[in-house]
Amino acid sequence: MAPILQRLEAAQRRPGGSFSILNTQRAVKERVYASISPGEILRSLELNPVQVRRELEGTIRRIIEEGEFLLPRLERDKVISGVLNEILGYGPIEPLLADPSISEIMVNGPYRVYIERSGRIAETDITFEDNEHVLRVIDKILAPIGRRVDESSPMVNARLPDGSRVNVVIPPLSLNGPTLTIRKFKSKLLGLQDLVELGSLTEEMAELFEASIKSRLNTVVTGGTGSGKTTLLNVLSSMIPSSERIVTVEDSAELRFNQPHVVSLEGRPPNIEGKGQVAIRDLVINALRMRPDRIVVGEVRGGEALDMLQAMNTGHDGSLTTLHANSPREAVSRLETMVMMAGTKLPIQAIREQIVGGVDLIIHQARFQDGSRKVTDVAEVVGLEGERVVLESICGFRPERVDEQGQVKGDWLKSGYRPHFLERLASYGVKVPSILLTED
Repeated sequence: MAPILQRLEAAQRRPGGSFSILNTQRAVKERVYASISPGEILRSLELNPVQVRRELEGTIRRIIEEGEFLLPRLERDKVISGVLNEILGYGPIEPLLADPSISEIMVNGPYRVYIERSGRIAETDITFEDNEHVLRVIDKILAPIGRRVDESSPMVNARLPDGSRVNVVIPPLSLNGPTLTIRKFKSKLLGLQDLVELGSLTEEMAELFEASIKSRLNTVVTGGTGSGKTTLLNVLSSMIPSSERIVTVEDSAELRFNQPHVVSLEGRPPNIEGKGQVAIRDLVINALRMRPDRIVVGEVRGGEALDMLQAMNTGHDGSLTTLHANSPREAVSRLETMVMMAGTKLPIQAIREQIVGGVDLIIHQARFQDGSRKVTDVAEVVGLEGERVVLESICGFRPERVDEQGQVKGDWLKSGYRPHFLERLASYGVKVPSILLTED
């Protein structure tokens, strides 16, 4: 460690000219890198990260305090933090990654950075120097996980070691410059009670969902982008008994389990030559050969819907998945379309029979204008009436107005419908949830 620390200390003594505030951060970083390479700093961090960070901060502070960088105290602290983030982290977005209240980071080129916090999107005052600066940060994110982005492969989906999802699109596909979207991984595993406290569902609905998992109802969670489908799927999956073997299939692994017997499968995109892809459908088919008690598919988008329905129809009760849809009725239509994408040329009536025979419950979740996420409909798939799949609503949230604070207000309703799966609850010894009890 001695050589690197000596050179960090020597870096502050290197001569230089005068700089504007806008160029100070870059100039200080270059002064540090003139004495020691980024690679050496990173290698030393692996040996003693606390000491190297402390020495690096001291070096940066001494360079600034030499007198050629005339900065107010507040600006000086920002420069120190910024240079540390550039050298040791992910540059301007490092504070956003460290903020637990931020769920998503969206970089639309070098001069527009947005965040999502509590379901609401807001623009930040963070900017990059230019397109090259954004690309350097993107390379820093992708390099440790063995991925790259360039003109021959201008679009990348990846997962960071902490589970955060990353999407990158660069020119010529992106006209705004390099774009980077990071959906941050939540460190805390939420439970049903957490969703109740957040106002996503009621105590009675939580009781219903717990009963549905215990009685092995096949469940599809639906909703739009950012509506919280994956979060709800994770909560439902967490209630699967620990004695069961769970096989999960995801395009980008996000689900987390406390149960001991879980096998997680993740799809793989094609390489630069267009080879080596492992599609979700291939993994769903393989999952059926792994003796699962339950199959959990993060999201169905195409032909894998057929294999998922077949699994639900052939003894893999209690399986779970999500799909994009704006209502339970639209979810049925989308399932029909996705099954057709499998290329098996099944008649539409046969597809609908597969849906009716496989899916028991559809839970629809929506995100409202105030950023809140709520379960707006829970519906049972009842059967076929002619050529139409019959759905019956059990309960959900009905928005009515927006108050002066911009909060969506409405009522939690229950239809009074007694679902067909009550017999299933009894066969598993599960108490009938109060929301399904009729009042005399």
